[in-house]
Amino acid sequence: MRIKVCGMTKPEQVMQLDELGVEFAGFIFYPKSPRYVFKTMPATEIKKIRGSINKVGVFVNADPDEILKTVDACGLYLVQLHGDENPRTCERISNYVSVIKAFRISEDDNIAWKIREYYDPVDMYMFDTEGAGYGGTGKKFNWQLLKGQNIRKPFFLSGGISPGDADNLRQFKQDPVAKDLFAIDINSKFEIMPGLKDMNMIKDFVTQVKNT
Repeated sequence: MRIKVCGMTKPEQVMQLDELGVEFAGFIFYPKSPRYVFKTMPATEIKKIRGSINKVGVFVNADPDEILKTVDACGLYLVQLHGDENPRTCERISNYVSVIKAFRISEDDNIAWKIREYYDPVDMYMFDTEGAGYGGTGKKFNWQLLKGQNIRKPFFLSGGISPGDADNLRQFKQDPVAKDLFAIDINSKFEIMPGLKDMNMIKDFVTQVKNT
């Protein structure tokens, strides 16, 4: 199972993720986030990061031109749009770089209706927990909401995934909807403080998940 660790702020920790076999590292370019990467790392330093790990830029309602400039300046492989970006904006960006569109899902949402206009404009989806404001909430996402859905596009599973969720993920993988599960996204439950990861915790989790 592929893993994305989001909210990275330290290059040495990104390299450690690469050594652990983590596929994606997320860098948050939303100034209101406590994990805003430009507080600690300039674009030149992000671009210098090498290895097998893929760099993902997380943006919230940002200007498309600024997003594309950041993609080049930081050497990003993927863009994750975590705001209220409309399909046209997503398509414009996806003409230049692969795009993940994040959806904050509530108990009452009609998921098929919510994602339908984005099927063509984006490359992948992400499902996260509905919450106040933007970005991850750290609250557990009710995966049961996805059961019975036919997503028909690779998706990231996010929303408060914690170190104890390896067995839950194993069970979720047995559901038909998981045929489109591309990767899981972890962040705040694996931190010492915002932006500083507990690498031992991540290492243990990676070992468990990769063996599922």
